[in-house]
Amino acid sequence: MPESEMNPKHSKIPIQIRSVAGATCLAFLAGCATTPQTARGPQYPPAANTLREARSSQVPIERRAADYLQVAAICAPLLGNGTQETPARNTYNTAAAEITILLRSADGGQLWNHPLTLTNGGETYHLRLQPASYGVWAPDYFTAFKLPSEVERKQPKVLNIQNGVGGALVGVRAVNPREDLAPFKGITAPVTATLDFRGTDATLALRRPARQPTANVQGKVRTLAADYTAALAYYRPPSNFLAKKLMATFRPGRYVEKMGLYFLQPYDPHRIPVVFVHGLASSPFMWAQTINELDADPQVREHYQFGVFAYPTGYPPLYSALRLREALAKVDKLYPNHRGYVLVGHSLGGILAHMQVVTVTPAMWERTVGQPAREVLDRTAHDSLIYRSLIFQADPRIKRVVFICTPHRGSDTALTGLGRFGRSLIALPVAMTSIFRESLTDVDLTQFTGSARRLPNSVSGLSPKNPTLKIVNSAGISAPYHSIIGDRGKGDTPNSTDGVVPYWSSHLDGAQSEVIVPGPHGSQNLPQTIAELHRILRLHLKNSGELRTTIAETGY
Repeated sequence: MPESEMNPKHSKIPIQIRSVAGATCLAFLAGCATTPQTARGPQYPPAANTLREARSSQVPIERRAADYLQVAAICAPLLGNGTQETPARNTYNTAAAEITILLRSADGGQLWNHPLTLTNGGETYHLRLQPASYGVWAPDYFTAFKLPSEVERKQPKVLNIQNGVGGALVGVRAVNPREDLAPFKGITAPVTATLDFRGTDATLALRRPARQPTANVQGKVRTLAADYTAALAYYRPPSNFLAKKLMATFRPGRYVEKMGLYFLQPYDPHRIPVVFVHGLASSPFMWAQTINELDADPQVREHYQFGVFAYPTGYPPLYSALRLREALAKVDKLYPNHRGYVLVGHSLGGILAHMQVVTVTPAMWERTVGQPAREVLDRTAHDSLIYRSLIFQADPRIKRVVFICTPHRGSDTALTGLGRFGRSLIALPVAMTSIFRESLTDVDLTQFTGSARRLPNSVSGLSPKNPTLKIVNSAGISAPYHSIIGDRGKGDTPNSTDGVVPYWSSHLDGAQSEVIVPGPHGSQNLPQTIAELHRILRLHLKNSGELRTTIAETGY
């Protein structure tokens, strides 16, 4: 999308220097030695040679598959309870994982998901894939599988894994055209591959450990192996991550095609969607550690699914809130029976979340801004961008909101020289500036932004003088809400601050809980913050009836 020109008085400043300076501004706002080894631990010696042949690219694929089956068959009687690490269990797990990858990827998947008769010269096996059920993925759902060891883990750093039986895999579903609500890299989930034998008849199951952490494997209920962190780490940031974050703030029009809500796991009607909304000059990757640690709780993992709202943070908050509202409505349309949402917003993201649970009317604008607001609304079509951004209803499907370091009443930093400079760096797309210029007179702009020459953007939207914040804060919040507030260490609440947002701005009367955490503005990954989110999610299960409904519908 084309972009508007920068303010002429800054046009001679190199964009690299301005970006660095703007970033500074926005940061304020924003076995034994001889035992053969595998990637999964010591091999079981009687199966080592066969496993070595199964891994050889010089051996025909069907023979390799038969070798993997023979390896698993040798080890299956020695699995024990599955939680104790032994060479036999590790070798079984390796064989189950690697035969899954081999068959799914070989010859374009021609050997996948139909009965196979496989021989390695010594044994002949009959293999089938287990059909989909509550605890088992459909064989054709994922387009690829990856070993967790193949996934780069720069973040999150804390491993959320479960030791047990089966080959732990990352299932990847990436189709063209991209599916609604799926990340651009495809959508992932932890998968556990197990092999069950009745003689030479073998069944390969792609199990869902997040739904059922145990399964009947080889005649006994055992804990399943799983790597939850690897499925999340698959969504790694790009190498030029910092530059992209800055450009998404200063040139939001370049990233509008990435704006939207993305589920980080395949949609599950049995689980409650938690949607995380990042703040200014940030991105959804900021939530990786938070989500990973929340997902380590089996009860949270069983009853919640996580999504993120991505948006270029240079846009005016009212516009970004509109796009979040539209994204949630899209989920409602695709999955009309989904569980009620929980929203978690940090900083500017908390303001967007706040705008989802209040109703704003024309009368509220007129009371706050005066007659110019009424004139703007009277001459603006109700289906226009301006009107839909200004006038909206609380979303009844949002059942709880958590605000983290949120400047509900703005931040004085937006009024400082740094704030003014950061505001001047943001260039909105030409299409958006044209709408503003066509819909708002100089008098209107002065009322809304304080200057006839100033168009609204994210930084001006954080000013304590912005009428939008006054209007939103005057409306009742329609869902239970909680506040997590940073304190840099002075311990002087209510005169405290997180370095960007003072307590007087982040505090909300009526919150079901308010927790002060000892940290700066970027406190979303603090242990105290994650502990409070964990407590709130468990409370939501207990109080909302969602837990009882889930049990009644699924029988577990």
